[in-house]
Amino acid sequence: MNKFHVIIFAVILVIFIGLIVTTQFGAVSSNSTIIPTPPGSSVFKVITPTILPQQQQVQQGPQPGSQAYEQAAAALQGPIAASIPATIKTTKGNIHIMLFGDQAPNTVRNFILKASTNYYNNLIFHRVENWVIQGGDPKGNGTGGGQMPAEQTQRPFVVGSIGMARGSNPQINNDSQFFITKTDASWLNGQYTNFGIVTSGMNVVDNIQIGDKILGITINQ
Repeated sequence: MNKFHVIIFAVILVIFIGLIVTTQFGAVSSNSTIIPTPPGSSVFKVITPTILPQQQQVQQGPQPGSQAYEQAAAALQGPIAASIPATIKTTKGNIHIMLFGDQAPNTVRNFILKASTNYYNNLIFHRVENWVIQGGDPKGNGTGGGQMPAEQTQRPFVVGSIGMARGSNPQINNDSQFFITKTDASWLNGQYTNFGIVTSGMNVVDNIQIGDKILGITINQ
């Protein structure tokens, strides 16, 4: 085998190894959302699919541009209340929350709009760990949802805090996926939009498992 054949063989080997690595680990979707794991683990954790593709969710409720959606959006124009009670109804029971309209007004407005147009109905919690639950993805695997500007606040993440998931850019949130902390999570402080708190129903949060459904979210204004 001459030098030319050796070079060709080396190039083919490199390409072959590259294909194996790509197939094994895949590429992270630009829509994948990450929230950091507790200290002592990896700095960031990619939200990976937890259900089969044929089980992925389909977005519910009126779509942007529809008459029902635009009517709901029009009703949310103007100042938003500082504290807004709401209820997340799940297959495990109800989670009562308070939304911080004065600290994250755009995030709260978006959440209310989605809730009032049944966007979250029958979507699942796709991520459950000992410190957090996450749901609200129309695809049901952590890669769905749109984008919106983040609103970082100084409110600390404690037991029952509600935040919006995001990708690697701290200035851009996912516009539908939200999470609820089951423990204090100080490593999230100032890095994620903290827009609400559980006022009762932490026992329900603690009992949520992957695949449990959000039956609906009602705004109690």
